[in-house]
Amino acid sequence: MVTVTARRASTTRLQLTSNDERVPCDDRNTAWKMVELALHALGATAEVEIHIDKRLPIQGGLGAGSANAVAALVGLETELGIPYQPATAWEIQRLEIAAKVGSDVPLFLVGGTVLGLDRGQLVEALPDVEPLWCVVATPAIGVSTPQAFKDWDALCAADGLTQDASHAKLNELSRAFASAFEGISSQGGQESGSSGVLSFREDRAGPMESALVRTGISSWIQNDFERVVFPQHPSLAEIKRTLAAAGTPEAAFFAMLSGSGSALFGLYQTRGDAEAARERLLAEGVSSHLTRTLPRPAYWSEMLLEKGH
Repeated sequence: MVTVTARRASTTRLQLTSNDERVPCDDRNTAWKMVELALHALGATAEVEIHIDKRLPIQGGLGAGSANAVAALVGLETELGIPYQPATAWEIQRLEIAAKVGSDVPLFLVGGTVLGLDRGQLVEALPDVEPLWCVVATPAIGVSTPQAFKDWDALCAADGLTQDASHAKLNELSRAFASAFEGISSQGGQESGSSGVLSFREDRAGPMESALVRTGISSWIQNDFERVVFPQHPSLAEIKRTLAAAGTPEAAFFAMLSGSGSALFGLYQTRGDAEAARERLLAEGVSSHLTRTLPRPAYWSEMLLEKGH
């Protein structure tokens, strides 16, 4: 949780605190960077206090730092009375600022189901999917994101995968994925609710899953980091298999590494399926958290739920 207090002042002063001593409390922190860049872009000066109540694991690959940056920006806007209006110059500018802070930060400025292109900073909102139960496994080990990128680069070089070839493949997959979602959103009827939120059918063959199967995209949904992280941390591959529970009634729709790890997640149709996954993890001594995915309106509603953000 990120709490922001801000007031306009003649000069800018930032103070950041956290309940976790491992969280940097200076300009290395993403929340600090976001606020500093936003104030500069707005031509404003303020005294800003940010407190981060750290609840997600360090080096978990869950985007906690990126989410904190966006929460800090929203808190700053609210505290200083800066109205956010879509399709304005400030909307574009805040996305540009977010991209400077981190590649996946712009994703959190959209919320819901988002397609990220290039290095993640080019974002496009997709039709939301009905909330699914999610189990996040948080093993005790940590995975260094910079090291994971270095290992991936080395693997690409060994495989002869050039940057141009990688970029072309990414664009191909992105276009196919976006096309699948566009097809879903235009079908309406039983496969799309009146709210515009895509829903899964009771027979587990919901519109998103059906579209992914029709287009062959289901076989493409993967996390390439698993190729370099799992060999170094075999226990994480075992946790993925536990979450997936392939071939059982409680099987996950998808289970994979989150980012560069070490956290992993599984998505499930029912709470019972998710609870069964937690029981399997508990038997293996792995900590986990039960949550649900959030459609875009719910994401922003909860972001603005409390005054301190």
